[in-house]
Amino acid sequence: MKIKADESVCIGAGMCALTVPKIFDQSEEEGTVVLLQDVPPEDLEDAVRRAVTLCPSGAISIE
Repeated sequence: MKIKADESVCIGAGMCALTVPKIFDQSEEEGTVVLLQDVPPEDLEDAVRRAVTLCPSGAISIE
């Protein structure tokens, strides 16, 4: 699994950072998504999938 995050699409809702804080954060300047790891450990894959579905702007995706 590989995660992609598009900061230009992000609206700063923060659902990803709340759902999987080991993988996602938010920039202090813009409030947009910051990807901490683009390949999550196996034990976080389900949580990452959930974060993708919760993202209201579709800024994060999985390859």
